Amino acid sequence: MAINIAIFASGSGTNAEQLIKHFNQVADISVNAVFCNKPDAFVIQRAKKLNVLPFVFNKQEFSDPAFVSKLKSLNTDFIVLAGFLWKIPEFLIQQYSDKIINIHPALLPAYGGKGMYGAKVHQAVIDNKETNSGISIHLVNENYDEGRILFQASCEIDPKDTADSLANKIHQLEHQYFPPIVEDYIHEYALKN
Repeated sequence: MAINIAIFASGSGTNAEQLIKHFNQVADISVNAVFCNKPDAFVIQRAKKLNVLPFVFNKQEFSDPAFVSKLKSLNTDFIVLAGFLWKIPEFLIQQYSDKIINIHPALLPAYGGKGMYGAKVHQAVIDNKETNSGISIHLVNENYDEGRILFQASCEIDPKDTADSLANKIHQLEHQYFPPIVEDYIHEYALKN
């Protein structure tokens, strides 16, 4: 029986695209929807191009427990956050306990928490003259960036690196590791349950 993933994204959607392409090659897992909280986000175009249904929603819809029925109507088994910036409501975390996976562009627990996303993370890392950074793939709980870490990968920071050049290194790690780690976790979860 196929396992369905809904991707939540807020931005351009490069990670969402990598996930969709990856799972197009996996027999028992597929991406069946992309949910986006920004009607003009480029991820919507990427989803359409890859024949995945995009859904746009607002804050009010997202904070209503009826949102779960939308996910259920699509037979959503797992949620993957790929650059999604809103905090996940508690009812959703309870409904999808240990089934919501996020990627963070730093080595948690450092540089995590409210307001720490995208370029802000890379700038903070550069400002603190860190010698390395990386990605953390983790489960989502009630607190920003505090769920169980599934996987981390790191890269060295060159003294000449800027927030932009560091972002490029982090994107490479994300694209390389995020899809296979999500796949491994879902398969492992399915075996145990």
